[in-house]
Amino acid sequence: MTKNTKVNAAILIIGNEILSGRTQDTNTSTLATWLNSIGVKVEEVRVIPDVETTIVETLNTLRTTYDYVFTTGGIGPTHDDITAESVSKAFGLKYEIHKEAFKILEAYYKPGEFNEGRQKMVWMPENANLILNPTSGAPGFSVENVFCLPGVPSILKSMLGGLTNSIIGGKPILSLTISLRTVESEIANSLTKVQDQNQDVEIGSYPFFQAGKLGVSIVIRSEDQSKIDNCNSQILEFVNKKNIEVVDR
Repeated sequence: MTKNTKVNAAILIIGNEILSGRTQDTNTSTLATWLNSIGVKVEEVRVIPDVETTIVETLNTLRTTYDYVFTTGGIGPTHDDITAESVSKAFGLKYEIHKEAFKILEAYYKPGEFNEGRQKMVWMPENANLILNPTSGAPGFSVENVFCLPGVPSILKSMLGGLTNSIIGGKPILSLTISLRTVESEIANSLTKVQDQNQDVEIGSYPFFQAGKLGVSIVIRSEDQSKIDNCNSQILEFVNKKNIEVVDR
């Protein structure tokens, strides 16, 4: 894969607690920000329940569509943690005790604490590669282009550093934000013109509410800083003409 290739990924959030609203998903933002920084563009995010057939089918769709798939959740010690077994089925691999993971957790827990429930966390697809966990011992794992991470946000975050060398990205995706004291309808036509003249740059507009006033943030994204600078000056040109205030956020 050359450095200029567009590299993409999907994120698969697994867990009934996300769908029920009991737990808020922050992992998508953490993963997407990190992937962007290493030149991998997230093109799809799905949230699915802890149901084996759903996990298997979704995983098989995503792993053949995208360069990388990152799953979060369902690799803990409880009965509803079925991600590892579902990944084994998706790849047609044996679901078995990972010897290296067993050694890591056996050493991590005090004698007698590595009970049957915790031993469930060392069952993985055959020959899975481990993703080391500097926070709580229990490793994640990867099979081919699928990377399985825990659902706990602080633990997931701590494991990303160890993954950087396993992911081959394109050029990092750069971004610039311009925040304006205006409403979207006032800038829509002008912004569309800038987008039409810069097809290979991604331009998005996002309303915000700050200090009791409405505003719009324009986010320009590209792998090329000069293209961002060019769009920035075109946007500021119409902003000045319309006497729109630029604000710090």
